[in-house]
Amino acid sequence: MNQVELKNRTKEFAHRCVNLALALPKNDLGNHIRKQVIRCATSVAANYRAVCLAQSKADFVSKLSTVIEETDESCFWMQFIVDEHLIDEKRVTTLLEEANELSAIFIASRKTTKNRSSEFAAPTKSSIINNQ
Repeated sequence: MNQVELKNRTKEFAHRCVNLALALPKNDLGNHIRKQVIRCATSVAANYRAVCLAQSKADFVSKLSTVIEETDESCFWMQFIVDEHLIDEKRVTTLLEEANELSAIFIASRKTTKNRSSEFAAPTKSSIINNQ
């Protein structure tokens, strides 16, 4: 899956989470969770865009870690919604599956990046000569 596809997928995830949040009951708990879901789910999409603009391997890993944290928090709130019986579990299940899939993709990407030699490093004199 390429960056453009993941940008679209994370944005769609954010839209779906916003719709879920807007369906929560209009009470103190629903209002609190609504804000949390909207904040963390939209953060997944916004921060993934920042990942795509990372200036270094360390920056990439750091930004991707933020995306992983926000995706996991989205999972928490969806599970909490189900636990509290605020919305029918069937409505949450596919969105929670998407959150888990996105999380797995981002974790694998971070692991791969950490294990690779830096693709972001400035070219050395020998690498410039070898690539000519």
